[in-house]
Amino acid sequence: MDFLQNHIEALIFCSPSAIKIKDLQSCLNEMFEADVPEKDILGAVENLEAKYAADEYSFELNHVAGGYQFLTKPAYQASIGILLKQQSKRRLSTSALETLSIIAYKQPVTKGDLESIRGVNCDYSVQKLLEKGLVEIKGKSEAIGRPVLYGTSEKFMEYFGINSISELPTPKDFAQAENTIGEENDG
Repeated sequence: MDFLQNHIEALIFCSPSAIKIKDLQSCLNEMFEADVPEKDILGAVENLEAKYAADEYSFELNHVAGGYQFLTKPAYQASIGILLKQQSKRRLSTSALETLSIIAYKQPVTKGDLESIRGVNCDYSVQKLLEKGLVEIKGKSEAIGRPVLYGTSEKFMEYFGINSISELPTPKDFAQAENTIGEENDG
C-alpha cells in the first residue's frame, strides 16, 4: 500500500500541526471516494515511523498531541538554533522600519530630513539599513554641506515583493474614517 502511505506522508508533511488519524481518514475517504479502514492508515503510519527512524533522515515522524507530525531529530537542534538566531537578526526593528518607510516615500532624502521627520537621531537605523542593503547612497544634495542622499535599493524591492516604488501603498490607502461621534444621522 505504498500509494496510501505516500498520500498519508504528504498529508502529515503539509499539516501545520499534528494531524489526527480521524482527520487523515476523513481526507482520504473524500479523496478516494471510499472508506479507507483505520487499520490501513495505522499500518501506513507505522511504516512511515520506521522509515524516518533511519539515520539517513534528519527528521522523524512523532506521535504528539494525539496526532502525527514530522519533527527534526534532536541531533540537529544546534544547527537549527543557529539558523533561527541568524534569521531573527535579519528582522527590522520598529525604528529601522520607520526610517525605511520615510526613505521609500520621500527619496532621495538626507539624514537631516529623516531626523526632522522622525524627531530623533537616525544614524543607527540608516547604518543598519545600509548594511542590510535595503538602502543605498543615491548621491549628494546641492544643499549647504552637500549631505548624502539616501534611497531604496533593488534588494528593498525584493524584500517587499514589489517591482517599483509606485507599487507602494499611497497614504490614502491608510486613511481612516472620520470620527462621527456626536453627529446626527440623516437616517
